[in-house]
Parts: sequence; structure tokens; C-alpha cells
Amino acid sequence: MMKKLLQKMIPSTSVFYSLVIILIAILTLSSCKKNSSDSSEDIIGNWKRSSEFEGVGRTEAVTFTIGNRLYVGGGYDGSDRLNDFWSYDQTANTWFRIADFPGVARSSAVAFAVNGKGYVGTGYDDNDDRLKDFWEYDPSSNSWKRIADFAGTARYGAVAFALGSKGYVTCGYDGNYLKDMYEYDPASNTWVQRASLGGSKRSDAVAFVNNGLAYVVTGFNNGSYLTDFWVYNPATNTWTEKRKINSVSDDSYDDDYGDNIRRANAMAFVMNGKAYLTNGNRNGIIATTWEYNISSDTWAQKTAFEGSAREGGLGFSINNRGYITCGNNSSFRFDDMWEFFPDAEQDDNDN
Repeated sequence: MMKKLLQKMIPSTSVFYSLVIILIAILTLSSCKKNSSDSSEDIIGNWKRSSEFEGVGRTEAVTFTIGNRLYVGGGYDGSDRLNDFWSYDQTANTWFRIADFPGVARSSAVAFAVNGKGYVGTGYDDNDDRLKDFWEYDPSSNSWKRIADFAGTARYGAVAFALGSKGYVTCGYDGNYLKDMYEYDPASNTWVQRASLGGSKRSDAVAFVNNGLAYVVTGFNNGSYLTDFWVYNPATNTWTEKRKINSVSDDSYDDDYGDNIRRANAMAFVMNGKAYLTNGNRNGIIATTWEYNISSDTWAQKTAFEGSAREGGLGFSINNRGYITCGNNSSFRFDDMWEFFPDAEQDDNDN
């Protein structure tokens, strides 16, 4: 009787162990699949083609936004500096030409918008001269007028931004790398020097604004791509350093953080309280895209730019939607425009 019972138990035990082995295999495969997909799911975002810039392809142009309109002009087409200007209507998804910039044609200038008017100045002309003149554009009359010259030295490769009713210009190159900053008051048509950027002098950085503060990061100085990152508070006229962009001080940073954010001549824009940095030059043209979480001071890698990699392009936001246009890669100057969707899966069908 006992023998018969044992004979019945043995196959049951074999089946039990077989089931255990199968279950372990399923769990292992599931875990492997999850781990492999996790790495790809970490990098998301989709770049979609938008309405091409209607002017000739160019690099080192300037841009500013007023309300729902984007304005783009100047730059270098590979043969000449330019002074044509264009406006983009986001609602109609189309471009139209506006009054030409009346100053000398230039590239590597700066621009900002304050109180419904645009401001353009500094830069570099076809005679290899650095510039410091400044001009105001009034969209209501489609006209330009010259304003007080920039109070700092003539320069190119600077950055500019607007905070409240004032405009600011900092950094650049005048034969020396710079980090001084000047504030422009349209009401009095005057420039006043403000606190210099902390940290390294630089050219070809990016600047962006969020919640009344201005951020300056990346750039180039004497052969080095910079890693220090600064935020300016106009209320206290002070700069505060953020975490360096090559720091891996805690687990909240992307595994590939390393030195991969460093670059010069890149493009940046802000959407939904996050900044996006893409393209640029780091010992060659790069197309990687990074998302900066302003509230946590951390970066995460996103889908690389899906068009031709470039430097010297323009990044901007309209109605909380981020775009880039123009730029160059070697002798190629671009006129395509792309919109970025940071939380979407990459889709090659909209390129």
C-alpha cells in the first residue's frame, strides 16, 4: 500500500518541480525583457517637422517672440551677413516677411523682447568688425529705430534675455572672453551695468528664463567647453550657481550624465517648467537633447534631434511649445523648423 502511494507521489513531485522551473524561467525572461525595455524607455521625446523658415538658410541669426508671434532675422548664409527679417504666425503655421533690419547686416548678435517690442544689437559684420549698436522693432508700425548703443564693449557670441520690463546682455567675445552684464531700460533708453556672471567667462552659451529668473549655461572659453551653470535674480542683482552639468552627485541624475551636456553654440527653449538643450558643438557637431528639470536642478537625456545635427541655430517657445530652426553643419545652412514633444514616443513618420 505504501509503495503504491509513493509511486503516485513521485510523478506529482516531478510535475511540481517542473512547474517551479517553468515559473522561474518565465519570471527571468520577464525581468530581462523589462530591464531591456527600461533602458530604451528612459529616452523618449519626438521631433516633428513644422513650417520651414521662409528666408534663406542661415546660421547665427537672432530671434525674439512678442505675444503669439516669432521674429527671426539676420545671420550668415555662407556668403554674406543678412539683414532681412521674418515673422512666424503659429496659429496659421506660416511665415511672412517684415521690414528689413536697418543696421549693418550681422551674425552672432543678440535679441530680446520687452513690453511688446523687440531689441537687436551687437554681433559681427562682413568687415570683421565687432558691433555695439542697438535697434528697437515696433510690430504695430512694422518699423525699426536706433536706440542707445550697448554700454559694454562691442562683441559677438553674447547671450540676452528679458526679465520684467528690462533687457539684459551678458558674456560674449570682444577679443577677450567676457562675463560682464548690462541692463537696458526702454523707458529711459539707458544701459546700466549689473552684477557680472559668476564663474567662467564665455561665448556661445545659451540663456533661458523661467519664473522671473534667468539661467545661463554651456559655452566656450579658451579651448574649454564649460560645465558651470548660473541663475540670475534681478530683485537682488545676484547670480547663484546651480549644480555643474558634469556632476553625478546622486542617483537622480541620468546614467549618461557625464560630460555629455557640455557644448557651445547650442539651442535652448522652455516648456512646462522645464528647459531643453539640443544640438551644438563639442569637438564636432552633436545632436543630443537634454531636459533640465528646473525645480529639482537635474538633467535627463531625451530623444536626439531627428533632423540634421547643427550648431548656431535658434531655440524658442511660443505658447509653451518648443521649436528650433536654422543653424549650420559645416558648409550647410538650414531653413527647416522642428517642434519637440518631450513626452511622446519617437515617430519617424513625421520627419
